[in-house]
Amino acid sequence: MDRRERFENELLPHLRSLYGTAHRMARNSADAEDLVQETLTRAWTGLDRLIPGSNARAWLHTILQRVRTDTWRRRSRRPELVELTGPEPAGPSSPAAAAAAGLDVERALVGLPETYRAAVLLRDLEGFSYQEIAEILGVALGTVMSRIHRGRALLREALAGSPS
Repeated sequence: MDRRERFENELLPHLRSLYGTAHRMARNSADAEDLVQETLTRAWTGLDRLIPGSNARAWLHTILQRVRTDTWRRRSRRPELVELTGPEPAGPSSPAAAAAAGLDVERALVGLPETYRAAVLLRDLEGFSYQEIAEILGVALGTVMSRIHRGRALLREALAGSPS
């Protein structure tokens, strides 16, 4: 099997999952697409390091996490420019509409510190095992367990304070 076939057969089936995780990390479509593009570029470049038969999905998510961290670090070094288009930001018409659309959960996730959010997203939304998450994030297993526990607790606190 040549390089292109291997890429298409082993990595592209995970594209939907990868994009979903990127979108939850970035919180918007344009940034998620950029993260996925950079992840796939790095995966193509490093394809020879992927051991045949290993967990390609976890490998891709590891790359995505590193791309996200690199992007976050670059952005934190320079000020972000924001264009104001109106007197106040647009939002749902009522708290009930926001709750119905699930926006309170999304807001609670966005409010989590990055370390907790990444661990919770990988476990609860992507279904990775604790060991896989430890490898993806490059931290100890106990650290993953702690981050998930604390992240879930912070989510519960945030949702308990949300109007329903």
